[in-house]
Formats: sequence, C-alpha cells, structure tokens
Amino acid sequence: MMDSHYDNLLINIDKFNLNITLNRPEKRNALNNRLVAELKDAFKKAEKTDEIKTITLRGEGKAFCSGADLEYLKELKNYSKEENLQDSLSLGELFLLIYRHPKPVIAVVQGAAIAGGCGLASVCDYILAVPEARFGYPEVKIGFIAAMVSVFLIRQIGERKARELLLTGKIISAEEAYKIGLINKVVKNGNLDDALEEITDNLQANSTMAMAASKNLLSDFTFADIENEIKKVSQINAQFRRTNDFIEGITAFIEKRKPEWNVNKIR
Repeated sequence: MMDSHYDNLLINIDKFNLNITLNRPEKRNALNNRLVAELKDAFKKAEKTDEIKTITLRGEGKAFCSGADLEYLKELKNYSKEENLQDSLSLGELFLLIYRHPKPVIAVVQGAAIAGGCGLASVCDYILAVPEARFGYPEVKIGFIAAMVSVFLIRQIGERKARELLLTGKIISAEEAYKIGLINKVVKNGNLDDALEEITDNLQANSTMAMAASKNLLSDFTFADIENEIKKVSQINAQFRRTNDFIEGITAFIEKRKPEWNVNKIR
C-alpha cells in the first residue's frame, strides 16, 4: 500500500487507479520545492505498487496548477548559479519521471494549467479538460524561459505551434489546446467523472506489462535525446536566471507592475 501522508498532496487508490491531487487550493496549487519533492516520491512509489494500474493527476479547487509559488519566486532572486541549476534539474527530473512512468498517467484539468503547471500536464500520457480550462506558458512575460517543457512540447505539437506558445506567452482555451494537439479531449464538467472512468476502464482492461513495454518503447526512441536536452536546458535556465531581465521580471511580478526591460548581461 502507498503511504498517503503528504503535506501538499491528497492520495487515494480507487479501482486500481491512483488519484494524486495537488492540495494547495489557497495557492492555486502552485509549485514549490516541497510539492515537487512529494510528487516525485508519489510517482516513484506508484511504480512499485502492483495494485495501481493507472494514475490520475488533478488539482484541488479552481486551478489545476498555476505555475511557480510566489514565495518560491522570491527565493529564486537570491539563488546562486549552482542552486538554480539544481532547482532546474529537480523539475526536469519530475517531468522525466512522469513522462517515462510505466503506468499510464492522466491529467484532469478543471481550471488553469499555467507555466510549470501546464508543463506538468504536458508530460502526462493523456489530458482530459473541461471547456473552462486554460493552458499556456506565459514565462516570457515576466522574464522567464519555459525551458523544461520546451523539450517535450516541440515533440507533442510541433515546432511551429511550440514557438507560437512559448514566444507569445499567450493563454489558450481548452478548445484551442485540443485543436493543436496539446490535450486529448474536452468534456463538460458534469460528464468529467464518467469520461475519466471510461478512460481508466479501457486502460485497465489492457495488459499492464504490455502498456509498460509500449510506453518504454515509445520513450526509448527519444529518451537519450530528451535526457541530454533536459541537462542542457537546465544549464541555460540557471544561466538565464542571472540576467537583469529575470530579476526585473520577478520583482515587477511581485510588485504587481509592468516590467521595465533592459539590455541583458549575466550578473
């Protein structure tokens, strides 16, 4: 049995499906180091739990995940290059863990999936969303780069659309996300549980070993490249976090004002 005692997650197993719920509704389920660590622990334990055949990931409250936590952003301003590198690698490790997990992972998006939250959904095998859900990578608007998710996004929706989302930072509807192939299905809120049960029932009717082998086969085609790219973009991310624009972007976001961009130099 899985240990269900987490500070930021709700865990339960129902009909061979592990429900993982991000449980920081007062923070719109924003990511911080603790939540990332708990997610990694839960997914690692799920791999070793035989009674689990599928995994569902969702957010408590109105948002799926709104990206980075405000307090975490404040801390980033004072991180050293090495601390920034380890922080980037940690998020990359979580994304790889979900992407390569032997059991199918379904993201259920009932609200905003923004920035790192959209990245979290993007690495799942299947994304189910309600019409009111919103998706996007607005990091460039506050002096960030969506480094980790870019590795996966370009493979999922193609370079042209990936460039559009990452460079504009625009937020898109569930319907548009479906049209570009970012998500699998849009379902009315009242039908969400039935749609999810249909998906999990169909998956659980299959051979668990065959699904794991299929996922392994699919990821093996590109895994070496992806793993190397994660390491590379982590270095880029850590270096970029030492630019004037990065510091100004965070400061402006915290102070709720428009950023004043300058020519960048690494500090």
